[in-house]
Amino acid sequence: MSLVMTIPPAVEPVSVADAKAHMRIDGDGEDVLIASLLLTSRLHIEVALSLALITQSWTMTLDRWPAGRDVGLPLTPLRSVDEVRVKNAAGVAIAVPAEGYLVDLASRPSRLVWNNMAPPVPRVCTNGIEIDMTAGFGSTGDSVPAPLKHAILMLTAHWYEHRDPGEIGSADARIPDAVSALINPFRTIRL
Repeated sequence: MSLVMTIPPAVEPVSVADAKAHMRIDGDGEDVLIASLLLTSRLHIEVALSLALITQSWTMTLDRWPAGRDVGLPLTPLRSVDEVRVKNAAGVAIAVPAEGYLVDLASRPSRLVWNNMAPPVPRVCTNGIEIDMTAGFGSTGDSVPAPLKHAILMLTAHWYEHRDPGEIGSADARIPDAVSALINPFRTIRL
């Protein structure tokens, strides 16, 4: 399985202005650095939680269908499955009719369930199945839960203060416990 982002978020959940206010920075001289740290902080939190904070599109590819009736979709919160395609022997991706499957957005992780049909078999050995999906809390920072936005602010401030490459691996450069505490309620619990 692989996941490839096809349309990135249009905005960051936290603005440079908000980060500068949080860090009490008045000048504009480090806006590019702060924007980079905001992006890095968002990505770090998204990867740690398998979340998409701002609406974004992804394509998941599989070699073959998993055993059983459903396919786990790894991004949360999933907003939609936009298209499912299966490659024929010539490697051409053919769309699966949407009425052939259901998308369970309430489960975590979300899942695609076959609706009274057998899943079509891909005719190529690798990456024969493509699932396009859209995930995210919404299209603006206002839709992102406040604890996650605050975690981004805290992580950005931490990395702003600890940016010396000599500090990598030191106790001062590790992710602050407060950031972990803010994001822990959003972790997927596996039983």
